[in-house]
Amino acid sequence: MTGLFVLRTGPAVSIQDHGRAGLLSYGVSQGGAADLRALAEGAALLRQAPDLAALEMAGFGGEFEARGDLRIALTGAPMVATLDGAPLAWNASHGVMAGQRLKIGAAQQGVYGYLHLGGGIDAPKMLGARSVHLAAGLGRNTQAGDVLQAGPDTTYETGLTLPVDPRFDGGEIRIVESFQSDLFAPQTRTRFAETTFKRGPRANRMGVELLSQGEGFAADGQLNILSEIIVPGDIQMTGDGQPFVLMRECQTTGGYPRIGTVLPCDLPRVAQAGAGQQLRFKWVSLDAALDAEQRATQEINRLRSQCKPLVRDPATLQDLLAYQLVGGVVSATDDPFLEKDLKGADR
Repeated sequence: MTGLFVLRTGPAVSIQDHGRAGLLSYGVSQGGAADLRALAEGAALLRQAPDLAALEMAGFGGEFEARGDLRIALTGAPMVATLDGAPLAWNASHGVMAGQRLKIGAAQQGVYGYLHLGGGIDAPKMLGARSVHLAAGLGRNTQAGDVLQAGPDTTYETGLTLPVDPRFDGGEIRIVESFQSDLFAPQTRTRFAETTFKRGPRANRMGVELLSQGEGFAADGQLNILSEIIVPGDIQMTGDGQPFVLMRECQTTGGYPRIGTVLPCDLPRVAQAGAGQQLRFKWVSLDAALDAEQRATQEINRLRSQCKPLVRDPATLQDLLAYQLVGGVVSATDDPFLEKDLKGADR
């Protein structure tokens, strides 16, 4: 069996893929990776299908021992990573030999880092997906003693890297009007877009707290709102008008008013904003939102072609002899300009 044996791990580490679509009527939200772009980046770096499961690491990774030779990729929030003590580049793919120890430390920026295996993580499927969904009672977080078994891997390429997409420092988030936006007065919606928020300390895979100065953002008659369907990206107001952006494991219905909805392509930026990072929201039309989603999809589809060879320091290569650094051999005594036939005889 090829995979990674978990020696120790952070408190919020779980197996994630694209989640479960089509189960809202059964009370199960889609779930899946908090940063879907990171899944696509790992697939591009390992030259494999984008729907394979990876290990999502919130804030801190862990320590792993290779059971067999395998390939890995590291994406998402940059974390300190070493292989048998040698540093590993982030947003890159690497070869790991049996018995080597991989250590992944704290996030240097952002929140969610991802560890991908060549062939994906071959965990059991639950309701059609491998994603752990704690809110729905599907699976559990990864623990010491677990084995992350790799699926069939027929590709051997490693040593690729991708440019880092700048989504770990907050910034501008595009939103569209939702079914309940009209419950908020026009001046309230305008003030919401003019407010600079900070990501609060309360944040997980269900929602992200937004903090700001001044009064809250109350809706008209919000105490009389009936429960309605909820999707990731909805911005929900609590009773005191404090906003929360709902994330991948949000509830499926709710009675708190929602002022708008974050574009799916911008949701990873909210998920990856660290505590205290600033976020601002910009209203866009539905047509502009659809255009943005199309362009984001096209960008994801181009990731494979954007991979470049990883430039590595030979001093840190523990498997240096496995690399063909020179394509030919030069003799110290023979005249290099004297042609020889296939038998080595001078012409």
